[in-house]
Amino acid sequence: MSYTQDLAGCFVGTKKSDAFQSLLQSNVLETFRTAFEKGQLAPLSLAEKTDDIDLYQKAADRLAGFEDILILGTGGSSLGGKTFCALSSQEKPRLHFLDNIDPSTFAVLFQKIDLTKTGILVISKSGATAETLMQLLTCLQHVGTLDPAHFIVVTEPRDNALRQIAEAHSWYCLDHPTDVGGRYSCFSVVGLLPAILADLDPQAFRQGARDVLQHHLTNPIPPALEGAAMGVYLEKHHHKTLSVMMPYSDQLDSFSFWYRQLWAESVGKEGKGTTPIRALGTVDQHSQLQLYLDGPKDKFFTLLTLNWEGQGERIQSTHVPEFVGKTMGDLFAAEQKATYQTLVNNGRPTRLITLDCLDEYHLGALMMHFMIETILASYLLGVNAFNQPAVEEGKRLAKEYIAL
Repeated sequence: MSYTQDLAGCFVGTKKSDAFQSLLQSNVLETFRTAFEKGQLAPLSLAEKTDDIDLYQKAADRLAGFEDILILGTGGSSLGGKTFCALSSQEKPRLHFLDNIDPSTFAVLFQKIDLTKTGILVISKSGATAETLMQLLTCLQHVGTLDPAHFIVVTEPRDNALRQIAEAHSWYCLDHPTDVGGRYSCFSVVGLLPAILADLDPQAFRQGARDVLQHHLTNPIPPALEGAAMGVYLEKHHHKTLSVMMPYSDQLDSFSFWYRQLWAESVGKEGKGTTPIRALGTVDQHSQLQLYLDGPKDKFFTLLTLNWEGQGERIQSTHVPEFVGKTMGDLFAAEQKATYQTLVNNGRPTRLITLDCLDEYHLGALMMHFMIETILASYLLGVNAFNQPAVEEGKRLAKEYIAL
């Protein structure tokens, strides 16, 4: 495997209980595998595709000559691609993920970029997402009569508002898969096209995901099952209703946002589910750790880390004697280890996931792990991982209010 998962910090001073073992031995893994074999888990099957990459590459080539690219979308239409692109070191084109509708953000951006040298990628599964349509219409008021070559649209192959706008302007359209929801769409065109625009390897993302998927289709107790069972066990039997995701990597900060939506929209139903909280090491050691250690004992922690020892420049200055000969990576590693051990010592259930390294392959593997873990947790909780019925009222009311 491209990562290791250590659950020892979840059982400090206790044995693995019969309740946890019962969850591990439930039939959810068989249910998962049967659903996959029947083609009912389309988001995961995307990892096995190879015949669509050339199409995405050709689409990316259409925008490759621009200095800036605006990526319009929100939620699942943005977070997966943004997570992938956090790995990029490319200077141009500069990618701007505009996933909110704050007018000041757009006003400032329009002052900074030359729209005649800017491409626009619009992503909305339904083609009716109010925020995305507002973003697009706002941009259109500034770009005037730009050549259609500046635009690419990703939406379902159905008659919807976004596709109507695209066809009216002769923009290039790519189809969003109809059987894949936004929060599960990272291995589709939604995530891979931005990754290609950022000069990243889409095949490597899928290969990492594919290897993790195959491991979970064949291993008797794969890590995502252990993670799902642990989260459900801690909530049901120890009242751990908050789940803190804390990576020790700036490049994984976007991953925490992606995971938060994936988990919250998938399992938060019928009064069930835990609340995901994002944190970032070491930043939130200085803002949240006091609460984590000395506040309510209602949290379960996941720390994500890499092998940071020796990375960065070795300090030559003697101003701080204990830093002489050490690197920033050495301190990063020491901080992570100290936080983990402190959480465990204070009886806070904590698992540690360590990536071999951080590149396209390993990030794809990590994201597939959590997609599978989320689906397995939904089976254990008895909820549908792929709908989000509770948010429809808010969407309906928003349309009514803006029409007043």
